[in-house]
Formats: sequence, structure tokens, C-alpha cells
Amino acid sequence: MTDSNRWLLPDGIEEVLPPQAWRAETLRRKLLDLYRSWGYELVIPPYIEYLESLLTGIGSDLDLQTFKVTDQLTGRLMGIRADMTPQVARIDAHSLQHQGPARFCYGGSVLHTRAPNILSTRSPIQMGAELFGCADIAADSEIINLMLETIKLAGAENIHLDLGHVGIYRGLVSMANLSEGQETELFDLLQSKAKADVERFVAENVSAKDVAQMLSKLVTLNGGYEVLREAREVFQKAPESVSKALDMLDELGQLLASLYPEVDLYFDLAELRGYQYHTSMVYSAYVSGFGQAIAKGGRYDHIGEVFGRSRAATGFSADLKALTKLNPAQSEEKNAIVAPRNADPALALEVFRLRNEGEIVVYQLSEDIDTSGQFSCDRRLVLQGNQWVVESI
Repeated sequence: MTDSNRWLLPDGIEEVLPPQAWRAETLRRKLLDLYRSWGYELVIPPYIEYLESLLTGIGSDLDLQTFKVTDQLTGRLMGIRADMTPQVARIDAHSLQHQGPARFCYGGSVLHTRAPNILSTRSPIQMGAELFGCADIAADSEIINLMLETIKLAGAENIHLDLGHVGIYRGLVSMANLSEGQETELFDLLQSKAKADVERFVAENVSAKDVAQMLSKLVTLNGGYEVLREAREVFQKAPESVSKALDMLDELGQLLASLYPEVDLYFDLAELRGYQYHTSMVYSAYVSGFGQAIAKGGRYDHIGEVFGRSRAATGFSADLKALTKLNPAQSEEKNAIVAPRNADPALALEVFRLRNEGEIVVYQLSEDIDTSGQFSCDRRLVLQGNQWVVESI
């Protein structure tokens, strides 16, 4: 790096400047107020933890996304958090140990070793909520409702909601007698939605005809409610766990459709995002103009088991930076009032009063500062008689 480019930031790492920074902070406050109104308590986990605590029970995906450093005090490996969900699970299982359902929310920076694509950030500001201690579908419904309210508050329109259940794939693959390597290959093919490649793999590696037909069909089962009806026909010989998963998707879909009839509901039975991490339901929300999910979540029961307390758990998260792009005009910074340099105590009192009322008041610090500087000032304080008043510029 030369003197001429010391200002460069690493790829995928960006700073948030005015006025976008205020938009993000304003939205963050509104979202935390929303979560509080639903009964979710705020937690602020540490930015860095010992690696074995941070990555316990979450699978290899998050491991690869986590920056590792050595603690100079102990010599142990530490990780900079790439996802706050495992931290909140530790808090529920070990730090607080609430009896019965517990609701937590959070908002803070995370760091990823790699971005999902060239246009994505490696330093999201993660907002989210987690609900522990309830295995009922009502908990999944509540979390998805809160996720939808989150992106609606951010200004989203034409929301598209994807629902899936990793138990369907687990039930089918348990019948296929595949090796670990074969199962990994099939998993990758399903993730890429490569229909022809899935059919080829199944024909070459799954001897049971019924199982082969069900696995081949899985990649095509995505769409509206007709997908669930078709799946019940296709998976008649599947384990009971598959039928139960379809029942859950059906029930949850009907609950959501009654509350959010304007949301476009979509079922994807081959959705395996977070397969090593999630235990049943997975869900993602999309909006027009964004190629990636704007918010996502799922159920991850028993994540707290390694901390001594196994609990049902479900939650969602979203990137605050992405949410602020949904409605750029929202939370625009207001114009300011410029105050002259004057030692009059009455002026100081008037400035204090205006700031308490939510106005932005800046003192003119030098004669060459005008109203087109850092702040857009459309008013000024002037002395009329013995009283300071605001007038338009």
C-alpha cells in the first residue's frame, strides 16, 4: 500500500457515512422498540469470544465464515463473531437460565471472512430476535410475524416469503443408505437446484426405486400450496417425519396467510440453507430489487445442549445496512438551524430549548461557514428586540 491509497478499505468492508448512518441508527432504534413491544429483551453479546464457545453446535459453514485470532493473555484461539445467534443461545442456556419461554433481541456488527457475492458486505449490522423454550408452531409463527414486521417497518413492499423444512430431506436421505461423501454431493446438487445432475446422481447411487423417485422429485417441489398437495402424493412411502414436516408447513402457511394476505407465500421443499444448523423450519424473506434474502431464520432446537441446557429455539436475523436500502427516502435528516456566535445567556437557553424539542442547532464557528456546509441550514436564530427567534433563510 502506498501513501496515495492508504485510505482504501478491504473488499467487502465499508464505512457508513452521513446521512445514511443516521438512517441506519434511526431504523435500529425503531426496530429495537418494535421488539421490546413484543416482549423481547435486549442483549449485547461480546464482539469476540473463545472459539470453542462461539462455534459450538453450529456446523462448518459458520466456522469458515469466522475470523480467528490468538488471545495474547491465554494463547487460546478466539473468534470474531460471524453470527450472534449462537451467542444468544449461550446466554439463554448459561447466563440467564429463564424458566419457560424466553425472548431476546439484539443489534450489532458481525464480521465474515467472505461475502456471499461481490456486491455484498463482509461487515453486516445484524438485527434479530430469538425465542427459546417453546417447541410449538406458535413460536415459529411469532418469529416469522416479527420478521415480516421488521422488513415492513424498514419500508419493504411486495414481500415474498419462502418456507421450507430440512426434516423432509433428512427423512428421505435416511432411506437412501448413502455414504457421507455421497450425501454431501447430493446435498450440494440440491442446493444448486441442478435437476438433471440430481437425477443422474440418484440413478447412479440409489438402488431403491421408490427412494430414488422421491429424491429426484424433491428438487422440483417449489411453488404455492399445490406443492404441498403434490408432495403428499410423491412422499407416500416416506418416513412419518416427512408427513409431519408437510403438516407443519401447511399449518404455518395457513396461519401466515390469514395474518399477511398481501405477502406472496412460497414453499421450497429442497431449501437446505443452514442444514447442519437448523432442525426443522427454515424461512427467508425477499423483496423486489434484492437478489439475496433480506431476512432469514429457522428453528435450531437443542443448540444450548453443549452449554448444559437443551431447549427448543427459533429465530431470525437481518442486515441493518440492507434494510436501510429498502426505502432510502425514509428517515431523511432534517434541516438545521444556525445560531450566531454570541455570549448572550438568552441565546444559549433558546438553543437548549430547541434541541430538547428535537431540532438540530449548530453554532456558526467561523465567519466563512455558510448555510451550505456540512448541515443544510434553512433557518437561523436572530435577535429581535430582546428575544431570540427562528426565521427562515
